[in-house]
Formats: sequence, C-alpha cells, structure tokens
Amino acid sequence: MQATAYTYDFETHSGSVLLDDGTPVEFGPEAFEAGGLRLLRVGQRVRIETEGEGKSLRITLVTLQTF
Repeated sequence: MQATAYTYDFETHSGSVLLDDGTPVEFGPEAFEAGGLRLLRVGQRVRIETEGEGKSLRITLVTLQTF
C-alpha cells in the first residue's frame, strides 16, 4: 500500500502517514526501523505494510516508494 509521510520525529523514529483517501495512520519506531530507513521527510511517498482494519489498523513497515 502507498501513503504520504505526514509527520516524523527524528528522535523517536515515529510519525504518521496519510493514506491516499486522506486518513492519517500513526507508526512507531518498530515499523520505521523494519524498513531500513535512516530519515524520512514530510511529503515523501512511502510504501507501507499493515495489519488489522479500521481503528485497529497498524503499520508494520515503512519504506520508500520506488518505481
């Protein structure tokens, strides 16, 4: 699934993304570190992996979207 980086805290490696329908979803440091990233800029397109649905949706991986 693709999304856009919405917030990112460099110190905690957590933040949030906006899904393509505009829904914000938060991610923790585990999801960020699983993607092997060192930095994330607001507005970057990212690829995410999730589990659960609705209010229990949880991001398990954040990585850069490549073409």
